[in-house]
Amino acid sequence: WLVIAVGLVRAYLAKGSYHSLYYSIEKPLKFFQTGALLEEYLLIAKCLPGIVPSSVVLTAFQVMSRVFLTWAVTHSVKEVQTEDSVLLFVVAWTITEIIRYSFYTFSLLNHLPYLIKWARYTLFIVLYPMGVSGELLTIYAALPYVRQSGLYSISLPNKYNFSFDYYTFLILVMISYIPIFPQLYFHMLHQRRKVLSHTEEHKKSE
Repeated sequence: WLVIAVGLVRAYLAKGSYHSLYYSIEKPLKFFQTGALLEEYLLIAKCLPGIVPSSVVLTAFQVMSRVFLTWAVTHSVKEVQTEDSVLLFVVAWTITEIIRYSFYTFSLLNHLPYLIKWARYTLFIVLYPMGVSGELLTIYAALPYVRQSGLYSISLPNKYNFSFDYYTFLILVMISYIPIFPQLYFHMLHQRRKVLSHTEEHKKSE
């Protein structure tokens, strides 16, 4: 994710514009986001028996929504790759993941700076809505092209007697954000209060 961040900055400095920066980080974004599936699969597998205090549904939704946006929307609908909304969610993902992996790394070293902990449980307040806004705006921008091209759609009649409308599916994906995003967001707010308040109490006791 640091590679992606550096790529964005270098492309911006070279072009002098933030428009269409997606092309400068397209390959590493696809590689790292897809590769993260293995990590997230292991995390979800741990969630199932209750080893980790995390929600399986929320974790799975967050992982799959990113992979879906990367491949099934941004990669598949070339016309949206120049949309500023793509940069919006890419920047949000990148900052979030750099902070998250820094948090994990320092935690494993048993030397977690308060600034990293604070960033992990505070910056999401802005980054989560920013990322979700970028994702939803990108899907919305893709809708006309999907309807026009019939991308990934299957119409009747066919030998399987099955139909699928990708345009409608994308709308349903957008609607699914309504019940799930608030749960994820308020879960993180709860975690923030719990973790940071515990840190403050620990400091006072010292």
